[in-house]
Amino acid sequence: MSEFDIRKVGGRIGAEVVGVDVRDLSDEIFGEIHSALLEHKVLGFRGQELSDDDQLAFAARFGPLTGAHPTVPAVEGRPEILPVDSESGRANQWHTDVTFVQSPPKISTLRGLVIPPYGGNTLIANTAAAYKDLPEELRALADRLWAVHTNDYDYVRPADSGGDPDKVAEHRKAFVSRTWKTAHPVVRVHPESSERNLYIGGFAQKIVGLSSREGRAILDILQSYVTRPENVLRWVWQPGDLVVFDNRITQHYAPDDYGDLPRLLHRVTVAGDIPVGVDGKESYRLEGDDASHYTPAEKAA
Repeated sequence: MSEFDIRKVGGRIGAEVVGVDVRDLSDEIFGEIHSALLEHKVLGFRGQELSDDDQLAFAARFGPLTGAHPTVPAVEGRPEILPVDSESGRANQWHTDVTFVQSPPKISTLRGLVIPPYGGNTLIANTAAAYKDLPEELRALADRLWAVHTNDYDYVRPADSGGDPDKVAEHRKAFVSRTWKTAHPVVRVHPESSERNLYIGGFAQKIVGLSSREGRAILDILQSYVTRPENVLRWVWQPGDLVVFDNRITQHYAPDDYGDLPRLLHRVTVAGDIPVGVDGKESYRLEGDDASHYTPAEKAA
């Protein structure tokens, strides 16, 4: 009998894991957590009160870790931890983490350190449910499309709502200090569950073979299915929380709705493989290096 409880928090996405300390998990219990992540796409753990070392150790159970980010500096002395800090800008756009490289992370972990008293939630969407929602004709079209993902666009908002202007400018400069363009299938086949999902989001800027205007129109239509309310979980943060989501089959968004209040999370990500489309073809680089400085998956590719 399981030592813990997994409680669904949405009909299509998300569950809360109750009754565990992620610092002390048997292989059997961790296996159940891994299976639950594949099923629910997002798992939340309340009140874990982890240290950086604890978060790193838990994330590493899912596989080798990436660096903090391909371009943005890590927490000092912690090369695998990215500070998600409102003072450096607010990325309130729907996205999947680091899809501009050929091998994006498979799993992201977020830990709440400084949480505003209101707002500052994280929204996470089930992109497999979105794919299933598509009309048959639109699914058939999406199955054939490829999208170009790049970090060279205005991803982080300027400092017009609480951020430090100098820090935001510094963050933006770092973010595009090296640029990538990668073609990914619009419909990705999940490597473990075999589910098809809409692999798009903010870094997807155009459709291969179409004009920018045509591609944007199609991406906007597909994205509207991802962000339907029934496909979205809203995680209301409390200090000490840990959230884990499958980056291969979700998008997320951090609404900028907490004024000039501080908000700080630490992110640790797990290395992923090269996405594969319904035709079995793998994603391919169009511009930029192999990002092997960031993820061990690129070294093996």
